[in-house]
Amino acid sequence: MLLSLEGATVRFGGRAALDAVDLSVAEHEIVCVLGPSGSGKSTLLRAVAGLQPLDAGRILLDGSDQAGVPAHRRGVGLMFQDHQLFPQRDVAGNVAFGLRMRGASRGEQGERVGELLDLVGLPGAGGRAVAALSGGEQQRVALARALAPSPRLLMLDEPLGQLDRSLRERLVVELRELFGRLGTTVLAVTHDQGEAFALADRVVVMRDGRIAQSGTPLQVWQRPADAFVARFLGFENVVEATVGAEVAVTPWGKVPVPADAPQGARTLLIRPAGVRLVAADAGLRCTVTARTFRGTHVAVHLQPEGAPRLEAACALREAPETGDEVGVEFDAAEIVVLG
Repeated sequence: MLLSLEGATVRFGGRAALDAVDLSVAEHEIVCVLGPSGSGKSTLLRAVAGLQPLDAGRILLDGSDQAGVPAHRRGVGLMFQDHQLFPQRDVAGNVAFGLRMRGASRGEQGERVGELLDLVGLPGAGGRAVAALSGGEQQRVALARALAPSPRLLMLDEPLGQLDRSLRERLVVELRELFGRLGTTVLAVTHDQGEAFALADRVVVMRDGRIAQSGTPLQVWQRPADAFVARFLGFENVVEATVGAEVAVTPWGKVPVPADAPQGARTLLIRPAGVRLVAADAGLRCTVTARTFRGTHVAVHLQPEGAPRLEAACALREAPETGDEVGVEFDAAEIVVLG
């Protein structure tokens, strides 16, 4: 493993911002740490970078314990949300900063800067002033600067957080392609699950300084570890249920579950795609309380009588109007019994 955290613990006052975290990142792997504000994800990044000492545990890079190794000796690159570019230097001066610190000659600096600006889609921009750049261009310059010294590990702290959504969605695809082409090992933190799922080989969800779940984006999306992860990913239809053979008793009535589902008192997730709308007299009767356009579908918010609200996903042309009465049936293929 290129990076290993073993029982990594950081305390602020009496609170553990990192609570005995074990995490490994393989060479060439892209790992995104995802979690709400205060979950410990940025503390983890700062600890790996050498900007935050551990109170317990250890951090290994290429098998070497990093205790006492200062940030500038760790061979890692760090890119912050606000880019932290040097306003008094032009683009080339910013990108070349790490190379100058390592004693590269002017010729080496110029060649490497040109390569990197081509790579991040800013060919010939070396002489431009940082203040004249758009947010997306500044992000590319910050990335080029972080990549310039060829770090063995590149760390990104909310790298696209200040950009508008359409630009974020475009750049996250470019970043994944770029890292794949370069074979870069990446540890990124973000609160945006869409960004993490698009960028990562592996997603790590954090809660209160601990790892709540780790897996591929598909694994985490299809089988959230618990109610916290499910709700953090945006799923609303999460309830306590009693699971039996192929059926669960819920506040919404009896609901089908997969045949291999664990039985007993459990937490149930019903994905919006598993909430099927039918005639009002054919299933669980609900009133449509709101509709939210999500681009690819409409999220329909439903209120059954005497039960928690439900969210259904509908095609735009099939979505009922607010105030309509509808019936609901459930699809077992879209129901997950959480651990």
